[in-house]
Amino acid sequence: MKLGVLCSGGKDSWYACHLAMQKEEVACLISVRSRNEESYMFHIPNIHLVPLQAEAAGLPLVTVETEGIEEAELDDLSRAIHLAVEEYDIEGVVTGALLSVYQASRVQRICHDLDLWCFNPLWYTDPETYMEKLVTSGFRALITGVFAAPFSADWLGREIDREALLDLQQYVRTHRITLTGEGGEYETLVVDSPLFTKKIVIQESEKEYANFRGFFCVRRAVLEAK
Repeated sequence: MKLGVLCSGGKDSWYACHLAMQKEEVACLISVRSRNEESYMFHIPNIHLVPLQAEAAGLPLVTVETEGIEEAELDDLSRAIHLAVEEYDIEGVVTGALLSVYQASRVQRICHDLDLWCFNPLWYTDPETYMEKLVTSGFRALITGVFAAPFSADWLGREIDREALLDLQQYVRTHRITLTGEGGEYETLVVDSPLFTKKIVIQESEKEYANFRGFFCVRRAVLEAK
């Protein structure tokens, strides 16, 4: 089955892509760039780097833009998926949804309307197992947004490695965050993975942070050989 992967640039969509590739053919990536920083549906930090990721993975990319108006943005998502059907003959859509019924149900509805299969390989997966596999299987994900206590500015741009995972596990116990960030506590950017033939190297970036809310903004990045 030919699939299109909804790709935000973060760890969940890329790990879902990794799992999908083990069973089916991934024909393309699908990305929606929202102008609304408070979008209900779509990942915002560094979404402009998805084309670089697509190049690193050797996958074609379908991109549309949206104003990010609640519910209306679903029409733009439907348009993006429809374009993927027309251009790459996809028969299903892959998401990186973990727990969000809001997001998963809306993608499922769009897929149903377009007569497509909706595949959520991470749905209700065990957080500890998933994050352990993410760290050990060659994924390099940087934290590019934080939105809750106790995340400090030091987390911005930090790689989720073994040490960071231990700190996140501690926060789960002390501050009741979700380990995966599915509660909106943090966002990520994948700069390398087993799917990439090249890695993303960040050449220029800046941090914006105040009151446990901040962004790691990548201004310039390039692909380099591993």
